[in-house]
Amino acid sequence: MTLKCPDLLNYLNQLLSPHDFEDYAPNGLQIEGKSEIRRIAFAVSATQDSLRKAREFKADAIIVHHGIFWKYQSARPVTGAWGERVKLCVKEDMNLIAYHLPLDAHLEIGNAASLAKLMGLHDLKPFALQKRQPLGVKGHFSGPLKARELKEKLKTLLKHEIILATPDEDSLITSMGIVTGGANNEWARALEDGLDAYLTGEISEYNWHDAIEGGIHYFAGGHHATERFGIMALMNKIKLQWPDLEVEFFDSENPA
Repeated sequence: MTLKCPDLLNYLNQLLSPHDFEDYAPNGLQIEGKSEIRRIAFAVSATQDSLRKAREFKADAIIVHHGIFWKYQSARPVTGAWGERVKLCVKEDMNLIAYHLPLDAHLEIGNAASLAKLMGLHDLKPFALQKRQPLGVKGHFSGPLKARELKEKLKTLLKHEIILATPDEDSLITSMGIVTGGANNEWARALEDGLDAYLTGEISEYNWHDAIEGGIHYFAGGHHATERFGIMALMNKIKLQWPDLEVEFFDSENPA
């Protein structure tokens, strides 16, 4: 089948409500390509690696969590390694579509919600509001887990080493807040909400001490590793919506 690009964008905008968020990046279409879409590639980030794999797949569009334009960037020439990303899309007439905070926060297919469900959290609710929009989710486990047991469970699920800052690795955990990626300081929101634990992708030196002294279990599982699940959930949802489309997820190697 052939899907018109504006129809795909309308669907994504209705699903993810990007206009409700004050984001660090433009959400939606970042580079315009061909108007008709038969194959869609998906990746966490629009890197040279993922864009080349999308090209080999003959994708008409690639949908990512991390696009190539950010508001902190000033006007810049299309040169060097970054410029190659732009040129890869333009040369192939490939649409580049990106959703950042809207994909983090979505209660059905968001990064945090998708990961929470795989972990066995239930009764999921919005967590860590930023200008009245959530950055993640919080929930409860069906039964208590020791902190060290949860660390091993996450290591298996994420296929990534886990850093655990904890006052006691044998303490029992029944609740957790999740904001995936680089949300180092949102652990304090979990403490404010009376949660036992917090999961994100990264941890800074001072977070280690602050979390332990604050009495919360802080899990860091890797920025990329914690943000693979939302984009895959979005891919599956699009496939259900348009079963005849060809879709593929390309996972660039990234230990960070």
